[in-house]
Amino acid sequence: MKFLPQKYRIPDEAMKPFIDPDELHSFLKQPQPDARRIRDIIQKSLDKQRLSLMEVADLLNANDPGLIEEIKAGAHTLKERIYGNRIVLFAPLYIGNKCVNNCRYCGFRTSNKDQKRATLLDSQIVREVEALEDNGQKRLILVYGEHPDYNAEFIAHTVRTVYAVKKGHGEIRRVNINAAPLDIEGFKTVKSAGIGTYQVFQETYHPETYAHYHPSGPKRDFNWRLTSLDRAMEGGIDDLGIGALFGLYDWRYEVLALVRHTNHFEAVYNIGPHTISFPRIKAAAGIDVKPDYYVSDADFIRLIAILRLAVPYTGMILTAREPVRIREAAMSFGVSQIDGGTKLELGSYSESKNEIQNLNREQFEINDSRSLNEIIDELLEKGYLPSFCTGCYRVGRTGEHFMEFSVPGFIKRYCTPNAILTLSEYLLDYATESTSAKGWKVIEENLNKMQDPAVEKETRLRLTRIRNGERDLFF
Repeated sequence: MKFLPQKYRIPDEAMKPFIDPDELHSFLKQPQPDARRIRDIIQKSLDKQRLSLMEVADLLNANDPGLIEEIKAGAHTLKERIYGNRIVLFAPLYIGNKCVNNCRYCGFRTSNKDQKRATLLDSQIVREVEALEDNGQKRLILVYGEHPDYNAEFIAHTVRTVYAVKKGHGEIRRVNINAAPLDIEGFKTVKSAGIGTYQVFQETYHPETYAHYHPSGPKRDFNWRLTSLDRAMEGGIDDLGIGALFGLYDWRYEVLALVRHTNHFEAVYNIGPHTISFPRIKAAAGIDVKPDYYVSDADFIRLIAILRLAVPYTGMILTAREPVRIREAAMSFGVSQIDGGTKLELGSYSESKNEIQNLNREQFEINDSRSLNEIIDELLEKGYLPSFCTGCYRVGRTGEHFMEFSVPGFIKRYCTPNAILTLSEYLLDYATESTSAKGWKVIEENLNKMQDPAVEKETRLRLTRIRNGERDLFF
C-alpha cells in the first residue's frame, strides 16, 4: 500500500481546526469592490492563478447585476478552457441507511421512526450493480449512513463486491465513497479496497449553526468531521471530496469556507480536493430547517460561478437534487460532474419501483428523474461530451500528480480523448439508435477539434479497436 512521503505527513497543527468564523466574516464585511477590481480578479483566474480569500470575498460581495454577469461569463470561459465540453457521469448507490446521528435536515436521522431501515446484502449489491451496468454506468459513489455496522471493514468489503461484478461488457471502474469520517487506520483499510474519491461534507462550516443542526450522535463533533480528510491523507487517500449543504447558513460564508478548506489542503499537502459539492436543502421526511438561509436559484448559479473561478482545477459536482433547468445552467458556469438515472431507495435499481418518491424510504427529494440515456441524449444535443472516464485514477494521476496536470490546465489533453473512448463504449453497448447517431457525430466533431495530430491519430486507432470488440482503452 502506498502512503504519503514523510514531507507530507500530517503535522500536529494540521489536525487542529482551521476555520475561523471571525476571519471569514471580516472578509465579507469589506466594502463593495469596484468594477475594475472584479475584472482584475476574473482575469487572474482566467490566467490560471489561484485566488486569495480576499479576492473570493470580493466576488461574493459584488452585487451589481452587470458585474455578476461578468463573473458568470468569466466562469463559463474558464470552464471551457480547462474542461472543454466534457461532463463526467456517475450514479449513487445507497448501501445502508441505518444512522445514529440526528441531523435535522436528513431523512435518515435516528429520530425518524418512519424511515424503513435496511442494509443491502452482498447478493442485493450484486443485483444493483448488474442493473447499473446494464444501463451503461461505469462510475459509482457508494453511500452509507453513520452506524457501527458500516465500519471501515464493511465499506472495504462492499467496494470489493462492487468491483467484482462483471456483466457482459459491463463493469464498474471507479468506486467513490460518501461515508462517515474514519480514523487513520480505518482510512487505510478503505484505501486497500481500491477506492477513488472519499467524500466528507462538512454540511456547514459555521460552528454554532453546525451544533444546532446536529443535536446528537458522533456527527455532532464539528472538529472531528472538519479534520477527517486530513486523517484520510495520513491513511494514504489523496483523492478527496469536500462540500457544504447550502441553506443552513449564509451561502457567502459557506463558499468562503470551502475555499479556506481548499487552501488548507494546498498549504499542508500541496494538493487540493479532487471535487467540491454544493447540494441545496431539499424536502426530506420531517426535516426541521429554518428557511432564513435558503438559497435562491440566482444566487445558487452565482455561487457555482464564483467557486469555479476560485478553484479552477477542481471537479464540481451537482446531483439530481436539482431540477433539469438548474443543472443545465450550472454546467455552463462550472459544474463538471453530474449523476444520471439516479434512484435513492435501497434496492431500487434492480427492482420495479413506483416512480413516485417515498421520502420515508429515501434521504431526500430528487428533482431530475431522467434515465441515463435521456441525460446523455440531451447532453449530446447541447454539444457536450459525456464521459465515463476513470483514466487518471487508474494510472495514478491523483493527489499531487493530478495537480501537476490540472492546475496549469494540461489535464484536458487526457480528458477529451478518454471521454471520447468511454462514450464510444456506451454508444456501442447501451445507447438507443437515435442517441448513438448523435453520439458518433459529437465524437467526430471533437476529434476534428483536437490540436495535437498524434493524439487524434491514436484516439482514432483506439476507437477502431473498441468497434472491433476491445474495451477499457484509455490514455
